[in-house]
Amino acid sequence: MSEIISQDKSKVILAANSITRRFGGLVAVNNVSFQVNQHEIFGLIGPNGAGKTTLFNLITALIPLSEGRLIYQGKEISQLRPHQIAALGIARTFQNIRLFGELSVLENVIIARHLHTKSNMITGVLGLPPAPREEYNTKQKALELLELVGLSDRTAEKAKNFAYGDQRRLEIARALALEPQILLLDEPAAGMNPSEKHQLSEFIRNIRDRFNLTIILIEHHVPLVMGLCDRIAVLDFGQLIALGEPSVVRNNPAVIAAYLGNE
Repeated sequence: MSEIISQDKSKVILAANSITRRFGGLVAVNNVSFQVNQHEIFGLIGPNGAGKTTLFNLITALIPLSEGRLIYQGKEISQLRPHQIAALGIARTFQNIRLFGELSVLENVIIARHLHTKSNMITGVLGLPPAPREEYNTKQKALELLELVGLSDRTAEKAKNFAYGDQRRLEIARALALEPQILLLDEPAAGMNPSEKHQLSEFIRNIRDRFNLTIILIEHHVPLVMGLCDRIAVLDFGQLIALGEPSVVRNNPAVIAAYLGNE
């Protein structure tokens, strides 16, 4: 798809303009363009191997673009490093959960909060201002986030001992600790039963409104995406084949063919 021009640029928080990623002869993401609006829940779906997680990795600078541009709040971020992307306000969770297993639940969230502290190693060791105050505020904020995801009664437990669903919630709390403006969720409903998926939808809406977030999510459970997202982009073999509101996307012949085959 060609580069998309927004009719109301004041609402656009993230724009992908003709982005491409090649791995040797394989084109994982091929000339993809889309825009995400502020406060939107934006879904990214497609069959296995469509390039969805690769697209997340491009946005968060875990891998570089081969071609194209990424624009965040009007500024190009295509050449930035992952820590710079996080500092600007883009946080994510991972398809394969990446927690510090030997650290406690509380420590996992506190580590993320350090991006927003001003004290350094020397002031921390010597207990000089602002270290004590920042340490207290960091802990309180971490506890608030653990309360939000329902883990405040297990703060001292090691992350590696948590069940899969609880690790997912902890990873979301850690991402929120970065105080993001965009939160990228990679398959947040994986391994959940129908009741848990319904609760997850309500939780995502809640954190979007509570923290004034823009949320982009990858999800294989299509009914969840259709019921949750404001707009949906569909990838197939690295190409964007559909983009729009759920009611439009679900009836798109190219989307139906990608999931069910041409017959």
